[in-house]
Amino acid sequence: MTDGTAGTERLPGRDRRRFPGISSRAYEHPADRSALVALRKLSGFDTVFKALSGLLPERSLRLLFLSDSVRVGDEQFAHLNVMLRDACYILDLEKVPPMYVKQDPQPTAMCIGLDEPIIVVSTGLVELLDEEEMRAVVGHEVGHALSGHAVYRTILLFLTNLALKVAWIPLGNVAIMAIVTALREWFRKSELSADRAGLLVGQDLQASMRGLMKLAGGNHLHEMNVDAFLKQAEEYEAGGDLRDSVLKIMNVLPRSHPFTTVRAAELKRWHDSRDFQRIMDGHYPRREEDKDTSVSDSFRQSADHYASSVKNSKDPLMGLVRDIAGGAGDLGGRLRDTFTGRSRPSGGNTDGDGNGNRNGNGNGSEGGDGDGGGSTGASGR
Repeated sequence: MTDGTAGTERLPGRDRRRFPGISSRAYEHPADRSALVALRKLSGFDTVFKALSGLLPERSLRLLFLSDSVRVGDEQFAHLNVMLRDACYILDLEKVPPMYVKQDPQPTAMCIGLDEPIIVVSTGLVELLDEEEMRAVVGHEVGHALSGHAVYRTILLFLTNLALKVAWIPLGNVAIMAIVTALREWFRKSELSADRAGLLVGQDLQASMRGLMKLAGGNHLHEMNVDAFLKQAEEYEAGGDLRDSVLKIMNVLPRSHPFTTVRAAELKRWHDSRDFQRIMDGHYPRREEDKDTSVSDSFRQSADHYASSVKNSKDPLMGLVRDIAGGAGDLGGRLRDTFTGRSRPSGGNTDGDGNGNRNGNGNGSEGGDGDGGGSTGASGR
């Protein structure tokens, strides 16, 4: 039945909307979208990946899950089967991917496969999440399937294993790991896209937030608070000096997923954006328009997103990037102060009169305390 809003329907007995013909471009993170649009436009792209399928352990993985996991259906994990079909119905994914539950105490889920995606969730995840939280996770994995992420995740798994096997070859491992590192950066963005798909399926921001908090802190919701959890993300993104910025990069490089607090903050921002509201109102790109999508426009949107991120970021490294881009004077001094966490007084100079100037003769000290004496990360929150 329709609810009077153009292009949207309500599920029978549920106050959740459906998005007929929705393109994955509607919810994809700009960096994820630009990569996918470019890859889909490559001539012979599908042929190459089908040729690769013979080299990848996809058939082996399918047999493994079929033989050593529980396939979700009407007779097994029926409540998950209902969620899966609902998610495919809401995102208008015609072919429902097979779904398996594997015995693993770690709360994990994945969508893999080159020819046909399959979804695998762990018993640890099923036991950790309530129904609405699990609905968001199932929507997350269906979002991966709709975007075609399963193809690239399978390639990533293959290359990661290959890197381990050729580690003894001089420079061989370096070359492969360079590709793996780039794929991981893209894949971290694809996780943000899938989080958005999960929100479109569950249409319950609090359930999505709860699920992410449980992934971080376990089944202790009575000890956790969404607002406090989001403040952690703000503190992480803004805190510290340039050394911390470098450590953040080093910490995230080997990961396939963004940090949990960062995912929560990103999802909250998207939920509050006009883009999300437009989708909920039925205004979104359709799959039938995908073939006409411009690669240059997608890359431009990705570049605009990163430029906006740098402009609005409170991270000390991004502040330094803004200074460099703006042609800031005394770059050496700014670099030293940012790296050591010392603040520089606004309007100060190197030979002033003692109010926070480096060579002054009054109460000032190097770096000054005119801004409250805090490090660069302590301001603006």
